[in-house]
Amino acid sequence: MKQIWIPRYGDISVFELREMPEPTPGPGEIQIQVAGAGVNFADLSARAGLYPDAPPAPLVVGYEVAGTVSQLGSGVSEFSLGDKVMSVTRFGGYSQIVCVPVAQAVKIHADADLKSAAAIPVAYLTAYLMLIRLASIREGDTVLIHSSGGGVGLAALQLAKSLGAIVIGTASRKKHDRLKEQGIDFAIDYRTQDFERETMHFTEGRGVDVVLDAQGGRSFRKSYRCLAPLGRLFCFGFAAANANSRLSAIKTLPGTLVKTPIFHPLALMNSNKGVFGINLGHLWDDSKQINEGLTELALMWSKGTIDPIIDSTYTFDEVGRAHQQLQLGKNFGKVVLTP
Repeated sequence: MKQIWIPRYGDISVFELREMPEPTPGPGEIQIQVAGAGVNFADLSARAGLYPDAPPAPLVVGYEVAGTVSQLGSGVSEFSLGDKVMSVTRFGGYSQIVCVPVAQAVKIHADADLKSAAAIPVAYLTAYLMLIRLASIREGDTVLIHSSGGGVGLAALQLAKSLGAIVIGTASRKKHDRLKEQGIDFAIDYRTQDFERETMHFTEGRGVDVVLDAQGGRSFRKSYRCLAPLGRLFCFGFAAANANSRLSAIKTLPGTLVKTPIFHPLALMNSNKGVFGINLGHLWDDSKQINEGLTELALMWSKGTIDPIIDSTYTFDEVGRAHQQLQLGKNFGKVVLTP
């Protein structure tokens, strides 16, 4: 089978496409013939040697796949051969074939597009946990979504609008028309406009009920100031320190860390505000939470409540271009790799 390997840390030139032995599912596992693997910022960070949760190089990255069940491990009764599934993967997703525990995968409808399914697990599960499980947003709430044209941003936009929320989003100007087609209420050009000032103006000084911020650094501080009383800030990334290599990280990371605020419990109490952190990669051992979320998202997709948007697809031998598309922020929706 084909696998994309990172033999050493570096830029997009380091990838190697290798032929590897086919994995066999163990007890309680299924084997999946992969039709699509989602690309995420964690993959870029791992390639640059900047993701502490990743195994050391050489390694295979990839957090999510979709495909068809091709083998069943012993004791598996939840799936049948030929079932279409989507799944999270604890690395190793950039593979033609993967084996995963049954709790990490869910069935999807028989006529589902598998490339679209590969765009759901990480982005939509992250947005689901923030907006539905933790924020408990309600009709009429106002939500500020940073990078609203990206994978998690669009997932959050769809979920928030399905619940009747008012959505403000930051994105480059070229993405605004498409965001309006997705139902966004107010779009801010983060390159030319101050999102804090624009948000407070739009909400007539009240602020917003929820902010989703994967930028980090100074952005966390400004997002916190955008919160209305009882508002909740969700920190789920550190894109401001995004680097293509260890060398560029040396230049960008220290300054970003210095600008990152510390939220004191007394200040939170006095302000009636909350700050949450989300890292899907640290939920692997809580299989119940993951499975419940993926099952709910599969149902939402079958009902048309969510509709994953694919920016672009690349074959395995084009993986460098896929990473570059995400690195430069050119994507509107998810970038997906196909074997």
